[in-house]
Amino acid sequence: MDWLTNLFTDQNALQALVVLSLISAIGLFLGNVKIRGISLGVTFVFFVGIVAGQLGLKVNSQMLIYAEDFGLILFVYTLGLQVGPGFFSSLAHGGVKFNLLALGLAVVTLLIAVGLTFIMPIDVPEMMGIFCGATTNTPALGALQQTLMQLGENTESAAAGCAVSYPLGLLGVIFAAIIIQKFFCKKSDIKTEDDAQVKPYYAEFEILNPAIFGKTVIEIDEIANCSDSCVITHIWKSGEVSVFKASDTLDKGDRVLVVCPKKDVPSLILLFGRQTEKDWNKEEIDWDTADGSLTAKNILITRKEVNGKSLGSLRLRSLYGINCIHIFRGGVMLLPSPSLKLQLGDSLALVGERKTLEEIPSLLGDTVKALDEPNLISIFIGLLLGIVLGCIPIPIPGIDQTVTLGLAGGPIIMGILVGSFGPRFHIVTYTTPSANLMLRSMGLALFLAGLGLESGEVFFKSAFSAQGAMWVGVGFILTMLPLLLLGFFSMKLFKVDYASLIGIICGSMANPMALDYVNSIIPGNRQSVAYATVFALSLFARIVLLQIAVLILL
Repeated sequence: MDWLTNLFTDQNALQALVVLSLISAIGLFLGNVKIRGISLGVTFVFFVGIVAGQLGLKVNSQMLIYAEDFGLILFVYTLGLQVGPGFFSSLAHGGVKFNLLALGLAVVTLLIAVGLTFIMPIDVPEMMGIFCGATTNTPALGALQQTLMQLGENTESAAAGCAVSYPLGLLGVIFAAIIIQKFFCKKSDIKTEDDAQVKPYYAEFEILNPAIFGKTVIEIDEIANCSDSCVITHIWKSGEVSVFKASDTLDKGDRVLVVCPKKDVPSLILLFGRQTEKDWNKEEIDWDTADGSLTAKNILITRKEVNGKSLGSLRLRSLYGINCIHIFRGGVMLLPSPSLKLQLGDSLALVGERKTLEEIPSLLGDTVKALDEPNLISIFIGLLLGIVLGCIPIPIPGIDQTVTLGLAGGPIIMGILVGSFGPRFHIVTYTTPSANLMLRSMGLALFLAGLGLESGEVFFKSAFSAQGAMWVGVGFILTMLPLLLLGFFSMKLFKVDYASLIGIICGSMANPMALDYVNSIIPGNRQSVAYATVFALSLFARIVLLQIAVLILL
């Protein structure tokens, strides 16, 4: 049985793979166990790693670093790909406010840490190390150590303070999320749908406005200036329905079906005359018309030639007499505006003559098998560019040391850019939701297994000493107090919904483990979008503010 013992003790690449796989498997299994309805999910991998480290299980240090870095890069890059398509539109829906709240959290946390150095028997390097651990910011620890070395200070106490406070820093975000939901949150604050993209709303109008009698859609667009946000799909003339064409004129008594943002309905009532009582937004609506002349069909975009093209460039209405009534992308329903850039995997809901709709699949693809295999070339190129971006030194005026986005900041920004703009350059970025989730979960499990294994021995050794216990307590205060303050003021004063708030917290704290926990209890994509919105700026701000504080205090 020596071979089995050697499999767990000989520090080589195979042993590292065996140990990390075992820790991940046990952690994921235990993470599915629910206690009073709460389970930690992939978070449990971290604690299994700590226990394994305390029991003396070790792997090659270089393999451990590789596993942690690769896991983190894989997680944040695929997260960026997921939120990329809706990221920049989310900036117009609270992005500035989200970043200001995240920066406020960073400043308040640092001010509390600086204040505690004057009332606690903890020196500046130790306190700043605790600050890094309490905010789960390992890039900031690296910047702190470099600054301390330049000043001739010892860096070991800073590293120890970070290691001791880090585990409760990770857990503290989850505790804060639970407390905020229980004490500060109303049911109306928990929104499960995504609104990073404006959702389509269907409304039927009767033409009663004399100002548009006899006018075509082009002439109406000039009057209403809503061509990019509102699309007329159907027209009823003398009781007969047809697909609305640009050359059709509107006459008194005609009825039209319009796809638009719900907020535009009052303006459209003024334009057309009256909204009918029929509700076209019910799930059970049958898009096939009663007379059978028109039908609706969902077509999947699988042709690479269509990737990156605008919906208007396909000329579905003018060439085929077909209208698009909505688009599904990654579980989100989008408005069919002519300027919308299409991506592989988009599902177009089209309405038109049955015979004509049968010709459309050859134009768009509609072959599910074509999407089964992800484009690994774009994934690896994106990972490479993300690593390069994270390593670029960024000079800060007044500070000798440069800062970098690191292996967490660079890949997530590149993932957002590739996910958002890749199709415009005809880069295939589509991955199935299940493939994206698998890559994210595998990356996070590797990162947490390595981090726990690395922290295990130091954590138990320091945490159960008098000084270590004090560090743990101070770190927990630095984690919980600012988060609860942010939760209270964000929900009560700034009316931020719960999912977005927790995304802001996770992003500001650079805590992917907590984000994964939140994703397991809140459906939708809002928290992930908020996480990505504040992550880069918060990471950068904490590094800079920390270095400034050290230079002032020492």
